[in-house]
Amino acid sequence: MDNSIQAHQKELCNKLWAMANALRGNMEAYEFKNYILGMIFYYYLSDKTEKYMVNLLKDDNISYEDAWNDDEYKAAIVEEALRDLGYIIEPEYLFRKMVKMVENRSFDIEFLQKAINALMESTIGNDSQEDFDGLFSDMQLDSTKLGHTVKDRSAVMAKIIASLDEINFSVDDTKIDVLGNAYEYLIGQFAATAGKKAGEFYTPSGPAELLCRLAFLGLPDFKDAADPTCGSGSLLLRLKNYANVRNYYGQELTSTTYNLARMNMILRGIPYRNFNIYNGDTLEHDYFGDMKFRVQVANPPYSANWSADMHFMEDERFNEYGKLAPKSKADFAFVQHMVYHMDEDGRAVVLLPHGVLFRGAAEEVIRKHLIQKLNVLDAVIGLPANLFFGTGIPVCVLVLKRERNGNSDNILFIDASNDFEAGKNQNILRECDIDKIVETYEHRVDVDKYAHVATMQEIEENGFNLNIPRYVDTFEPEEEIDLNAVAAEIRTLRPPEPYKGKGIHYEGERIRRKIGKAGAKGKK
Repeated sequence: MDNSIQAHQKELCNKLWAMANALRGNMEAYEFKNYILGMIFYYYLSDKTEKYMVNLLKDDNISYEDAWNDDEYKAAIVEEALRDLGYIIEPEYLFRKMVKMVENRSFDIEFLQKAINALMESTIGNDSQEDFDGLFSDMQLDSTKLGHTVKDRSAVMAKIIASLDEINFSVDDTKIDVLGNAYEYLIGQFAATAGKKAGEFYTPSGPAELLCRLAFLGLPDFKDAADPTCGSGSLLLRLKNYANVRNYYGQELTSTTYNLARMNMILRGIPYRNFNIYNGDTLEHDYFGDMKFRVQVANPPYSANWSADMHFMEDERFNEYGKLAPKSKADFAFVQHMVYHMDEDGRAVVLLPHGVLFRGAAEEVIRKHLIQKLNVLDAVIGLPANLFFGTGIPVCVLVLKRERNGNSDNILFIDASNDFEAGKNQNILRECDIDKIVETYEHRVDVDKYAHVATMQEIEENGFNLNIPRYVDTFEPEEEIDLNAVAAEIRTLRPPEPYKGKGIHYEGERIRRKIGKAGAKGKK
């Protein structure tokens, strides 16, 4: 990354954090993110509307405002916008109009609420309605946490609008995705400050990049990609950096995070027709139904609770295994869900706690079935500890594939636990670390103290225990110490003291005996 991009991102982050400080008070960080991210999203929709209208009306030599005031023009542009954008923002509600209101001190938070209401009403009856429904529900403009009076709440939101206007979102450098960077920064920052709760919906850049690179290998183009625990959608969206993905599918339990995921899709330029994000418990209510996917990625909540109700033994996702994942550890339930939704040449890459590799009872049965009966486990990759917000536990990556391409008689093990950059609050998986893992996965050969291609016989001999140290020996023997050499070095630095009847007597050493009191008296 060149210096100009770094400088721009630093400036951007400073301004965003300064904006966040305007909301400090009764609100926790993970709460006021809803207002900042909501306004960034509104800014984006407004900017997109204006640019769309300029292009749409360029041959008619008429402004958006004038077209809106002409009934015939208005009907035409509304129809076009709803078809292409899925929404419309009226001229009076454009973001730049709000900025002018803030500047002349006429802005009112109730006006902002009207603007949002008008935007949402424009989608009603349109194909986009479901994708936009409730997107701003977490931005509660009547909340007393913003202020106890309309005037106080208006002042706070005015500060945010003014601050956003100071950010140069329209830079010439095409390498800088300002809106996207702002969004990602805030999601990451608030995940860090909110702790484990927020960390559930944000996967740091390093592990996310690793998962996506492993998922897309050899697939420059594919129709559908899915994430059954999609959080804010960042992991799923990262796939488009490596391959042409036509349709995105995700499911997320938390309503707030579900809204973030849909915002993120639209913010990243994914047309509303090309994504389907569902709100609900993935294990309890599978909104994917009978859909099969070429690529799946996931970072599910670690060792989460689930019902493990016996009716799931009739669910096609789980019934062939003979056992359900434990109630207190749903890790394998997510794996089973992903395996079920793999197409005939599908692959899934998932982050999980190390316990899935060796825990016994029902998990052992499921693990054995995945390996022995389905033969879908292609690789096990151990990552460093302390990579994630809210937890210091080390995690592993499971690569699952329907078509093993000649590797059906083995499983690749990689121990990358020692390759990272130590950070202040968490460790960082660097690009060089990711490159090493991906290259090792591609080449699929033994690497001393790093990787091992284990035969199915080895796996079976280990009782289908996949604990990485059983297959990759990373032990470094300590260097033998020559005690005689050390002693000789010490003697060169410090001459031997008179012998006192204890200690070490070195061969060839002349011993000086200390004369005692009795000996001294005898020499009169």
